[in-house]
Amino acid sequence: MNVQKDAAKPASLFGNKFYRTILLSNILLQIGIWVRNFAILLFVVEKTGGEDSVAVSMIYVAEFAPIFIFSFIGGTFADRWKPKRTMIWCDFLSAVSVFLVLLALMFGSWQAIFFVTLVSAVLSQFSQPSGMRLFKLHLPADQMQQAMAFFQSLMAIFLVSGPFLGTFVFIQFGIEVSIAVMGVAFLLSAAVLLRLPDDREAKGEADTEKRFWSEFKEGFRYVWHSRVLRMLGVTFALAGLAVGISQALNIFIVTEQLGQRKEFLTYMLSVNGIAMLIGGGLIGVAAKKIPPQKLLAFGMAVGAATTVVIGFSTSVPLTLSASFLGGLSYPAIHIGIMTMIMQWSEDSIVGRVNGVLNPMFLGMMVLMIMGAGIMKQAVPLPVIYTVSAVLMALGALVLVPVFGQKAPIREPAAGGF
Repeated sequence: MNVQKDAAKPASLFGNKFYRTILLSNILLQIGIWVRNFAILLFVVEKTGGEDSVAVSMIYVAEFAPIFIFSFIGGTFADRWKPKRTMIWCDFLSAVSVFLVLLALMFGSWQAIFFVTLVSAVLSQFSQPSGMRLFKLHLPADQMQQAMAFFQSLMAIFLVSGPFLGTFVFIQFGIEVSIAVMGVAFLLSAAVLLRLPDDREAKGEADTEKRFWSEFKEGFRYVWHSRVLRMLGVTFALAGLAVGISQALNIFIVTEQLGQRKEFLTYMLSVNGIAMLIGGGLIGVAAKKIPPQKLLAFGMAVGAATTVVIGFSTSVPLTLSASFLGGLSYPAIHIGIMTMIMQWSEDSIVGRVNGVLNPMFLGMMVLMIMGAGIMKQAVPLPVIYTVSAVLMALGALVLVPVFGQKAPIREPAAGGF
């Protein structure tokens, strides 16, 4: 029986047709998302003469607010709905919203551009947990962490190339072509997802008497009763607080600590993104050998150390070196978190677990972004960055008691894919 199962497994991760399909779909989505992010940002700055900070900030409100509002319920619906169908519909509806905005622009209503970001951000809260369910269904447990590592490498590639891609398309072709590129990318992603195996009826899926709010609460109970997921939630919140500080104040590191012009921040981000790409590749090679909780703790410990260096450094080479090391460690954080969520969650509830934990990070991050400016007026930058590092280190220490915990062994669904 076991021999038969092993023989049915792909020889390698990239021998899995499901994984190749998801990767191709994600590449197309990333093209659409990065063209969206920078084309819309540059378009709004152009339309407002670069003087309306409220209009520019509304782009980020449209992008992040839906995560607070829809992440909890999106995970619940993702567990109720068929994942393949959910992802295809989300990509298709994103494309429809893009073309509706293009139509509105043709009639002179440029403010409709915010609608693109809002709709795709909302739909992502249903699509992303559905994708995690499919990972659980179609990938063996021993390939999960490696799969997340290569996904992280893909994100890093677009972190470096995405801003250039979005800026190039907008400057060369204008907002109309940029929007068309977004719509086509989303449509192609939906078409690629048609190659996935058909959704199967999940156990209890036809139970119409089970109410939505009961399932919603079940996600919180599931996380609370799992020691590992509970500790992960605390780590998530601490990481969000730590990241929020540096996210908001990096520009002041450039201008005050290093004495550089604000444009120098682009170089810091590029160095960080290149390091993330390298780190994702390295972790992809070694992923099977390291438990995800140890991987996460390692990434946060390195992140804490580099944060202190960045906060105190007045040397450009030293700051860039610390930024590079921090970028190398970031994939360990992301991959560790996502692998833990998938390994310690049942197939039927992974969307809700993600919906409970993800807002903990983002909520704390946004809270700290809002408070960082006030802190900056009262406390020196090195002290603030030390606080960020301490929070990150505490997040790593929280995981120590669960280092010895092993994830439940669950076979992926057999689909001949």
